[in-house]
Amino acid sequence: MEIDEELFMEDSDSEPEFLEDELQVMKFEDLEEEMKVAIADLQDVLEVSPDICRVLLQKFKWNKDALLDRFYESSDAVSFLIEAHVLPSRSVSESEEEDCQICCMEGRLTGPACNHKACSECWKAYVTEKIKEGQSEIECMTPNCKLIIEDSQVEQFIGDPIGIASYRRVLVNSFVRVSKTIKWCPGENCLKAVKVHQPSESRLIVCPCGTRFCFTCGNEGHEPIDCNYLRKWLKRCMDDSETFNWIHANTKDCPKCSAPIEKNGGCNYMRCENTACRYEFCWMCFGSWKNEGAHSCNTFREKNEGKTDREKSRVSLERYLFYYNRYIGHERSLKLEKKLKEKIARKMEEMQQLSMTWVEVQFLQKAVEVLSECRHTLKYTYAFAFYLKRENNAIMFEANQNDLEQATEQLSGFLERDLDRENLITLRQKVQDKSRYVEQRRKALLDHCNEGNDENIWVFNE
Repeated sequence: MEIDEELFMEDSDSEPEFLEDELQVMKFEDLEEEMKVAIADLQDVLEVSPDICRVLLQKFKWNKDALLDRFYESSDAVSFLIEAHVLPSRSVSESEEEDCQICCMEGRLTGPACNHKACSECWKAYVTEKIKEGQSEIECMTPNCKLIIEDSQVEQFIGDPIGIASYRRVLVNSFVRVSKTIKWCPGENCLKAVKVHQPSESRLIVCPCGTRFCFTCGNEGHEPIDCNYLRKWLKRCMDDSETFNWIHANTKDCPKCSAPIEKNGGCNYMRCENTACRYEFCWMCFGSWKNEGAHSCNTFREKNEGKTDREKSRVSLERYLFYYNRYIGHERSLKLEKKLKEKIARKMEEMQQLSMTWVEVQFLQKAVEVLSECRHTLKYTYAFAFYLKRENNAIMFEANQNDLEQATEQLSGFLERDLDRENLITLRQKVQDKSRYVEQRRKALLDHCNEGNDENIWVFNE
Protein backbone atom coordinates (compact mmCIF):
# COMPACT_ATOMS: atom_id res chain seq x y z
CA MET A 1 0.00 0.00 0.00
CA GLU A 2 1.43 3.42 -0.99
CA ILE A 3 2.15 6.03 1.60
CA ASP A 4 0.37 9.33 1.09
CA GLU A 5 3.33 11.63 1.74
CA GLU A 6 1.30 14.76 1.23
CA LEU A 7 -0.69 14.00 4.36
CA PHE A 8 2.38 14.23 6.57
CA MET A 9 3.56 17.59 5.24
CA GLU A 10 2.58 20.83 6.91
CA ASP A 11 0.13 22.95 5.00
CA SER A 12 2.35 25.52 3.30
CA ASP A 13 -0.49 28.05 3.25
CA SER A 14 -1.07 28.01 6.99
CA GLU A 15 0.58 30.66 9.13
CA PRO A 16 2.60 29.42 12.10
CA GLU A 17 1.37 30.53 15.52
CA PHE A 18 4.87 31.85 16.21
CA LEU A 19 8.28 32.01 14.61
CA GLU A 20 11.09 30.14 16.31
CA ASP A 21 13.18 33.26 16.88
CA GLU A 22 10.17 35.06 18.41
CA LEU A 23 9.62 32.57 21.20
CA GLN A 24 11.78 31.09 23.94
CA VAL A 25 10.73 28.15 26.10
CA MET A 26 12.11 28.54 29.62
CA LYS A 27 12.58 26.10 32.48
CA PHE A 28 12.53 27.09 36.15
CA GLU A 29 16.33 27.39 36.19
CA ASP A 30 16.24 29.66 33.11
CA LEU A 31 13.80 31.98 34.86
CA GLU A 32 15.96 32.15 37.97
CA GLU A 33 18.96 32.98 35.81
CA GLU A 34 17.05 35.77 34.07
CA MET A 35 16.16 37.20 37.47
CA LYS A 36 19.80 37.01 38.60
CA VAL A 37 20.98 38.88 35.49
CA ALA A 38 18.46 41.68 36.09
CA ILE A 39 19.42 41.84 39.78
CA ALA A 40 23.14 42.04 38.95
CA ASP A 41 22.53 44.86 36.46
CA LEU A 42 20.69 46.88 39.09
CA GLN A 43 23.24 46.07 41.77
CA ASP A 44 25.98 47.64 39.63
CA VAL A 45 24.07 50.93 39.77
CA LEU A 46 22.65 51.01 43.31
CA GLU A 47 25.48 49.16 45.09
CA VAL A 48 23.14 47.42 47.54
CA SER A 49 22.63 43.72 48.28
CA PRO A 50 21.09 41.37 45.66
CA ASP A 51 18.18 40.72 48.03
CA ILE A 52 17.33 44.42 48.19
CA CYS A 53 17.63 44.71 44.41
CA ARG A 54 15.23 41.77 43.96
CA VAL A 55 12.59 43.38 46.17
CA LEU A 56 12.96 46.76 44.46
CA LEU A 57 12.60 45.18 41.02
CA GLN A 58 9.52 43.30 42.17
CA LYS A 59 7.96 46.53 43.45
CA PHE A 60 8.49 48.10 40.02
CA LYS A 61 7.33 44.99 38.13
CA TRP A 62 10.91 44.30 37.05
CA ASN A 63 11.01 47.55 35.09
CA LYS A 64 14.56 48.75 35.74
CA ASP A 65 14.11 52.06 33.92
CA ALA A 66 11.02 53.02 35.95
CA LEU A 67 12.83 52.06 39.15
CA LEU A 68 15.90 54.16 38.35
CA ASP A 69 13.76 57.13 37.32
CA ARG A 70 12.14 57.07 40.76
CA PHE A 71 15.51 56.52 42.44
CA TYR A 72 17.10 59.57 40.81
CA GLU A 73 14.04 61.69 41.62
CA SER A 74 14.51 60.90 45.32
CA SER A 75 16.38 63.34 47.55
CA ASP A 76 18.93 60.71 48.59
CA ALA A 77 19.51 56.98 48.25
CA VAL A 78 18.92 56.09 51.90
CA SER A 79 15.55 57.87 52.00
CA PHE A 80 14.51 56.05 48.84
CA LEU A 81 15.41 52.67 50.32
CA ILE A 82 13.66 53.42 53.62
CA GLU A 83 10.49 54.52 51.80
CA ALA A 84 10.65 51.29 49.80
CA HIS A 85 10.76 49.37 53.12
CA VAL A 86 14.00 47.59 52.26
CA LEU A 87 16.02 49.48 54.90
CA PRO A 88 14.86 49.98 58.51
CA SER A 89 13.95 53.38 59.85
CA ARG A 90 16.90 55.23 61.39
CA SER A 91 14.98 55.53 64.65
CA VAL A 92 14.88 51.78 65.32
CA SER A 93 17.01 50.75 68.31
CA GLU A 94 18.35 47.39 69.49
CA SER A 95 15.72 45.36 71.35
CA GLU A 96 16.56 44.43 74.96
CA GLU A 97 13.94 41.67 75.22
CA GLU A 98 15.24 38.27 76.37
CA ASP A 99 12.06 36.22 75.88
CA CYS A 100 10.28 35.64 72.59
CA GLN A 101 7.35 38.07 72.47
CA ILE A 102 5.34 35.58 70.38
CA CYS A 103 5.56 32.32 72.34
CA CYS A 104 7.05 33.77 75.59
CA MET A 105 9.73 31.07 75.63
CA GLU A 106 13.37 31.66 76.50
CA GLY A 107 15.95 31.02 73.84
CA ARG A 108 18.19 32.57 71.23
CA LEU A 109 16.33 35.43 69.58
CA THR A 110 16.90 36.60 66.05
CA GLY A 111 15.29 38.98 63.59
CA PRO A 112 15.72 41.17 60.51
CA ALA A 113 17.54 44.49 60.31
CA CYS A 114 14.75 46.33 62.15
CA ASN A 115 15.86 44.56 65.37
CA HIS A 116 12.40 43.12 66.06
CA LYS A 117 13.35 39.73 67.44
CA ALA A 118 11.67 36.40 68.08
CA CYS A 119 12.72 32.79 68.43
CA SER A 120 13.67 30.83 65.33
CA GLU A 121 10.60 28.55 65.61
CA CYS A 122 8.21 31.51 65.54
CA TRP A 123 10.01 33.08 62.59
CA LYS A 124 9.89 29.77 60.73
CA ALA A 125 6.16 29.37 61.37
CA TYR A 126 5.52 32.96 60.28
CA VAL A 127 7.47 32.95 57.01
CA THR A 128 6.20 29.46 56.13
CA GLU A 129 2.62 30.72 56.35
CA LYS A 130 3.45 33.74 54.18
CA ILE A 131 5.06 31.46 51.59
CA LYS A 132 1.88 29.35 51.51
CA GLU A 133 0.00 32.59 50.78
CA GLY A 134 2.35 33.18 47.83
CA GLN A 135 3.93 36.34 49.23
CA SER A 136 7.22 37.37 47.65
CA GLU A 137 7.66 40.44 49.88
CA ILE A 138 7.43 39.20 53.46
CA GLU A 139 7.23 42.00 56.02
CA CYS A 140 8.47 41.83 59.60
CA MET A 141 5.82 40.21 61.80
CA THR A 142 5.90 43.03 64.35
CA PRO A 143 2.72 45.13 63.97
CA ASN A 144 3.23 48.40 62.07
CA CYS A 145 6.74 47.40 60.95
CA LYS A 146 6.83 47.40 57.15
CA LEU A 147 10.43 46.29 56.68
CA ILE A 148 10.66 43.55 54.07
CA ILE A 149 12.81 40.63 55.19
CA GLU A 150 15.69 39.88 52.83
CA ASP A 151 15.50 36.62 50.88
CA SER A 152 18.65 35.17 52.42
CA GLN A 153 17.24 35.71 55.91
CA VAL A 154 13.88 34.20 54.93
CA GLU A 155 15.77 31.09 53.84
CA GLN A 156 17.63 31.05 57.17
CA PHE A 157 14.32 31.21 59.03
CA ILE A 158 12.93 28.33 56.94
CA GLY A 159 15.97 26.16 57.50
CA ASP A 160 15.02 23.13 55.38
CA PRO A 161 15.54 22.39 51.64
CA ILE A 162 11.88 21.71 50.85
CA GLY A 163 10.71 24.97 52.39
CA ILE A 164 13.48 26.91 50.65
CA ALA A 165 12.52 25.35 47.31
CA SER A 166 8.91 26.46 47.91
CA TYR A 167 10.09 30.02 48.55
CA ARG A 168 12.17 30.00 45.37
CA ARG A 169 9.05 28.95 43.43
CA VAL A 170 7.11 31.83 44.97
CA LEU A 171 9.83 34.29 43.90
CA VAL A 172 9.88 32.95 40.34
CA ASN A 173 6.07 32.93 40.18
CA SER A 174 5.98 36.56 41.30
CA PHE A 175 8.53 37.42 38.60
CA VAL A 176 6.49 35.70 35.87
CA ARG A 177 3.18 37.10 37.15
CA VAL A 178 4.18 40.73 36.51
CA SER A 179 6.14 40.08 33.32
CA LYS A 180 4.75 41.37 30.03
CA THR A 181 6.79 38.95 27.98
CA ILE A 182 6.79 35.71 30.01
CA LYS A 183 3.86 33.43 30.88
CA TRP A 184 3.61 29.99 32.42
CA CYS A 185 2.25 27.31 30.13
CA PRO A 186 -1.15 26.29 31.59
CA GLY A 187 -0.73 22.71 30.35
CA GLU A 188 -1.27 19.96 32.89
CA ASN A 189 2.04 18.93 34.48
CA CYS A 190 3.96 21.34 32.20
CA LEU A 191 6.50 23.27 34.27
CA LYS A 192 7.78 25.49 31.46
CA ALA A 193 7.24 29.15 30.70
CA VAL A 194 7.15 30.86 27.33
CA LYS A 195 8.86 34.15 26.56
CA VAL A 196 7.96 36.28 23.55
CA HIS A 197 9.86 39.31 22.34
CA GLN A 198 6.85 41.22 21.03
CA PRO A 199 3.64 40.54 23.01
CA SER A 200 0.47 41.28 21.04
CA GLU A 201 -3.28 41.10 21.56
CA SER A 202 -4.79 37.59 21.59
CA ARG A 203 -1.56 35.92 20.52
CA LEU A 204 -1.86 32.14 20.20
CA ILE A 205 1.07 30.20 21.64
CA VAL A 206 1.76 26.50 21.18
CA CYS A 207 4.00 25.08 23.90
CA PRO A 208 6.22 22.10 23.03
CA CYS A 209 4.01 20.06 25.40
CA GLY A 210 1.16 20.59 22.90
CA THR A 211 -0.86 23.06 24.97
CA ARG A 212 -2.34 25.95 22.97
CA PHE A 213 -3.00 29.11 24.96
CA CYS A 214 -3.48 32.83 24.57
CA PHE A 215 -0.40 34.72 25.72
CA THR A 216 -2.39 37.85 26.52
CA CYS A 217 -5.04 36.45 28.87
CA GLY A 218 -3.65 33.01 29.72
CA ASN A 219 -6.83 31.18 28.69
CA GLU A 220 -6.81 28.37 26.17
CA GLY A 221 -6.50 29.52 22.55
CA HIS A 222 -9.77 31.26 21.69
CA GLU A 223 -9.62 32.40 18.08
CA PRO A 224 -11.53 34.21 16.63
CA ILE A 225 -12.88 36.08 19.68
CA ASP A 226 -10.52 38.59 21.29
CA CYS A 227 -9.59 38.64 24.98
CA ASN A 228 -11.90 41.52 25.88
CA TYR A 229 -15.04 39.92 24.47
CA LEU A 230 -14.01 36.52 25.80
CA ARG A 231 -13.88 37.99 29.33
CA LYS A 232 -17.40 39.36 28.84
CA TRP A 233 -18.61 36.04 27.48
CA LEU A 234 -17.15 33.95 30.30
CA LYS A 235 -18.53 36.38 32.88
CA ARG A 236 -21.97 36.12 31.32
CA CYS A 237 -21.75 32.33 31.29
CA MET A 238 -20.92 32.40 35.01
CA ASP A 239 -23.60 34.97 35.84
CA ASP A 240 -26.20 32.97 33.93
CA SER A 241 -25.21 29.66 35.49
CA GLU A 242 -28.91 28.92 36.05
CA THR A 243 -29.09 28.21 32.33
CA PHE A 244 -27.13 25.01 32.92
CA ASN A 245 -30.33 23.65 34.40
CA TRP A 246 -32.36 24.97 31.49
CA ILE A 247 -30.22 23.28 28.89
CA HIS A 248 -30.21 19.50 28.77
CA ALA A 249 -26.52 18.77 28.58
CA ASN A 250 -26.60 15.00 28.58
CA THR A 251 -30.05 13.61 27.85
CA LYS A 252 -32.84 14.82 25.55
CA ASP A 253 -35.99 13.29 24.14
CA CYS A 254 -36.41 12.31 20.52
CA PRO A 255 -38.33 15.19 18.86
CA LYS A 256 -40.50 12.67 17.02
CA CYS A 257 -41.33 9.87 19.49
CA SER A 258 -40.09 11.39 22.79
CA ALA A 259 -37.89 8.40 23.60
CA PRO A 260 -34.92 9.42 25.84
CA ILE A 261 -31.61 9.69 23.96
CA GLU A 262 -28.15 10.02 25.50
CA LYS A 263 -25.33 11.74 23.64
CA ASN A 264 -22.22 9.57 24.01
CA GLY A 265 -20.10 10.82 21.12
CA GLY A 266 -18.83 14.11 19.73
CA CYS A 267 -20.86 14.06 16.51
CA ASN A 268 -24.10 16.09 16.57
CA TYR A 269 -25.84 13.69 14.20
CA MET A 270 -28.30 11.61 16.24
CA ARG A 271 -30.58 8.71 15.40
CA CYS A 272 -33.37 7.55 17.67
CA GLU A 273 -32.73 4.01 18.90
CA ASN A 274 -36.45 3.30 19.07
CA THR A 275 -36.87 0.68 16.31
CA ALA A 276 -40.31 2.03 15.50
CA CYS A 277 -38.92 5.54 14.97
CA ARG A 278 -35.27 5.76 13.79
CA TYR A 279 -35.67 9.52 13.34
CA GLU A 280 -32.43 11.28 12.33
CA PHE A 281 -31.97 14.73 13.79
CA CYS A 282 -29.49 17.39 14.97
CA TRP A 283 -28.60 17.33 18.67
CA MET A 284 -28.20 21.11 18.69
CA CYS A 285 -31.55 22.25 17.29
CA PHE A 286 -33.64 19.04 16.97
CA GLY A 287 -34.07 19.73 13.25
CA SER A 288 -34.25 16.86 10.76
CA TRP A 289 -30.84 15.68 9.54
CA LYS A 290 -31.01 15.10 5.82
CA ASN A 291 -28.48 14.37 3.11
CA GLU A 292 -25.68 13.52 5.59
CA GLY A 293 -24.06 16.72 6.72
CA ALA A 294 -26.22 19.18 4.77
CA HIS A 295 -27.93 20.25 7.98
CA SER A 296 -27.45 23.90 8.99
CA CYS A 297 -28.46 25.59 12.26
CA ASN A 298 -25.64 28.02 13.07
CA THR A 299 -27.63 31.26 12.56
CA PHE A 300 -29.96 32.71 15.18
CA ARG A 301 -33.36 33.62 13.71
CA GLU A 302 -34.77 36.42 15.80
CA LYS A 303 -38.53 36.31 16.17
CA ASN A 304 -40.69 39.31 15.43
CA GLU A 305 -41.80 39.51 19.03
CA GLY A 306 -40.00 41.59 21.59
CA LYS A 307 -42.05 44.74 21.35
CA THR A 308 -42.60 45.01 25.09
CA ASP A 309 -39.76 45.08 27.61
CA ARG A 310 -40.72 41.63 28.81
CA GLU A 311 -40.74 40.22 25.29
CA LYS A 312 -37.43 41.91 24.48
CA SER A 313 -35.92 40.38 27.59
CA ARG A 314 -37.17 36.94 26.57
CA VAL A 315 -35.81 37.32 23.03
CA SER A 316 -32.47 38.45 24.46
CA LEU A 317 -32.34 35.34 26.65
CA GLU A 318 -33.31 33.12 23.72
CA ARG A 319 -30.53 34.66 21.64
CA TYR A 320 -27.97 34.11 24.38
CA LEU A 321 -29.12 30.52 24.92
CA PHE A 322 -28.92 29.87 21.18
CA TYR A 323 -25.22 30.74 21.08
CA TYR A 324 -24.45 29.32 24.51
CA ASN A 325 -26.05 25.98 23.63
CA ARG A 326 -23.81 25.64 20.58
CA TYR A 327 -20.74 26.88 22.44
CA ILE A 328 -21.21 24.36 25.25
CA GLY A 329 -22.22 21.68 22.74
CA HIS A 330 -18.84 21.81 21.02
CA GLU A 331 -17.10 21.91 24.40
CA ARG A 332 -18.92 18.76 25.42
CA SER A 333 -18.12 17.11 22.08
CA LEU A 334 -14.43 17.83 22.69
CA LYS A 335 -14.64 16.06 26.04
CA LEU A 336 -16.45 13.10 24.52
CA GLU A 337 -13.81 12.76 21.83
CA LYS A 338 -11.52 11.18 24.41
CA LYS A 339 -13.50 8.00 23.74
CA LEU A 340 -13.03 8.52 20.02
CA LYS A 341 -9.26 8.83 20.45
CA GLU A 342 -9.21 5.51 22.29
CA LYS A 343 -11.31 3.93 19.55
CA ILE A 344 -9.00 5.31 16.86
CA ALA A 345 -5.93 3.99 18.69
CA ARG A 346 -7.45 0.50 18.72
CA LYS A 347 -8.36 0.78 15.04
CA MET A 348 -4.82 1.84 14.14
CA GLU A 349 -3.47 -1.25 15.90
CA GLU A 350 -5.94 -3.47 14.01
CA MET A 351 -4.95 -1.91 10.68
CA GLN A 352 -1.27 -2.52 11.37
CA GLN A 353 -2.06 -6.16 12.03
CA LEU A 354 -3.67 -6.24 8.57
CA SER A 355 -0.33 -5.44 6.86
CA MET A 356 -0.50 -1.61 6.95
CA THR A 357 2.59 0.14 8.31
CA TRP A 358 2.69 2.56 11.25
CA VAL A 359 3.17 5.48 8.85
CA GLU A 360 0.23 4.41 6.69
CA VAL A 361 -2.25 4.48 9.59
CA GLN A 362 -1.25 7.95 10.82
CA PHE A 363 -4.00 9.50 8.69
CA LEU A 364 -6.45 8.52 11.46
CA GLN A 365 -4.40 10.20 14.19
CA LYS A 366 -4.07 13.30 12.01
CA ALA A 367 -7.83 13.32 11.39
CA VAL A 368 -8.62 13.19 15.13
CA GLU A 369 -6.26 16.12 15.76
CA VAL A 370 -7.87 18.11 12.95
CA LEU A 371 -11.34 17.30 14.28
CA SER A 372 -10.40 18.56 17.76
CA GLU A 373 -8.91 21.77 16.35
CA CYS A 374 -12.05 22.46 14.33
CA ARG A 375 -14.39 21.81 17.24
CA HIS A 376 -12.23 24.07 19.41
CA THR A 377 -12.46 26.84 16.81
CA LEU A 378 -16.20 26.34 16.31
CA LYS A 379 -16.74 26.58 20.05
CA TYR A 380 -15.33 30.10 20.13
CA THR A 381 -16.99 31.18 16.87
CA TYR A 382 -20.30 31.09 18.75
CA ALA A 383 -18.99 33.35 21.50
CA PHE A 384 -17.69 35.65 18.74
CA ALA A 385 -21.01 35.52 16.85
CA PHE A 386 -22.99 36.39 19.99
CA TYR A 387 -21.41 39.86 20.07
CA LEU A 388 -21.38 40.31 16.30
CA LYS A 389 -23.95 42.68 14.82
CA ARG A 390 -25.68 41.03 11.88
CA GLU A 391 -24.72 42.81 8.67
CA ASN A 392 -23.06 41.80 5.39
CA ASN A 393 -19.68 40.88 6.88
CA ALA A 394 -21.36 38.92 9.66
CA ILE A 395 -23.43 37.02 7.10
CA MET A 396 -20.22 36.05 5.29
CA PHE A 397 -18.77 34.93 8.62
CA GLU A 398 -21.84 32.78 9.27
CA ALA A 399 -21.44 31.18 5.84
CA ASN A 400 -17.82 30.28 6.64
CA GLN A 401 -18.89 29.03 10.05
CA ASN A 402 -21.62 26.89 8.52
CA ASP A 403 -19.23 25.39 5.95
CA LEU A 404 -16.74 24.50 8.67
CA GLU A 405 -19.42 23.07 10.94
CA GLN A 406 -20.92 20.86 8.24
CA ALA A 407 -17.52 19.56 7.17
CA THR A 408 -16.53 18.95 10.80
CA GLU A 409 -19.68 16.93 11.45
CA GLN A 410 -19.03 14.89 8.31
CA LEU A 411 -15.48 14.13 9.42
CA SER A 412 -16.77 13.24 12.87
CA GLY A 413 -19.28 10.91 11.25
CA PHE A 414 -16.61 9.16 9.20
CA LEU A 415 -14.56 8.53 12.33
CA GLU A 416 -17.40 7.57 14.66
CA ARG A 417 -19.91 5.77 12.42
CA ASP A 418 -17.99 4.56 9.37
CA LEU A 419 -14.83 3.31 11.06
CA ASP A 420 -15.94 -0.31 11.22
CA ARG A 421 -18.18 -0.55 8.18
CA GLU A 422 -16.03 0.91 5.39
CA ASN A 423 -13.21 -0.98 3.71
CA LEU A 424 -9.81 0.44 4.55
CA ILE A 425 -9.07 1.91 1.12
CA THR A 426 -12.39 3.78 0.95
CA LEU A 427 -12.18 4.91 4.57
CA ARG A 428 -8.66 6.19 4.13
CA GLN A 429 -9.56 8.23 1.06
CA LYS A 430 -12.70 9.71 2.63
CA VAL A 431 -10.96 10.64 5.87
CA GLN A 432 -7.93 12.16 4.12
CA ASP A 433 -10.05 14.21 1.73
CA LYS A 434 -12.34 15.48 4.46
CA SER A 435 -9.43 16.23 6.83
CA ARG A 436 -7.80 18.42 4.20
CA TYR A 437 -11.07 20.14 3.44
CA VAL A 438 -11.93 21.00 7.05
CA GLU A 439 -8.41 22.36 7.56
CA GLN A 440 -8.95 24.61 4.55
CA ARG A 441 -12.35 25.77 5.82
CA ARG A 442 -10.95 26.47 9.31
CA LYS A 443 -8.14 28.52 7.80
CA ALA A 444 -10.59 30.43 5.57
CA LEU A 445 -12.79 31.29 8.55
CA LEU A 446 -9.91 32.47 10.75
CA ASP A 447 -8.30 34.39 7.88
CA HIS A 448 -11.59 36.21 7.30
CA CYS A 449 -11.86 37.04 11.01
CA ASN A 450 -8.27 38.30 11.17
CA GLU A 451 -8.74 40.41 8.04
CA GLY A 452 -11.86 41.87 9.63
CA ASN A 453 -9.85 42.81 12.72
CA ASP A 454 -7.06 44.34 10.64
CA GLU A 455 -9.50 46.35 8.52
CA ASN A 456 -11.80 47.15 11.45
CA ILE A 457 -14.91 45.94 9.63
CA TRP A 458 -16.59 44.05 12.47
CA VAL A 459 -19.50 45.75 14.20
CA PHE A 460 -20.15 44.43 17.70
CA ASN A 461 -23.13 44.58 20.03
CA GLU A 462 -21.78 45.86 23.33
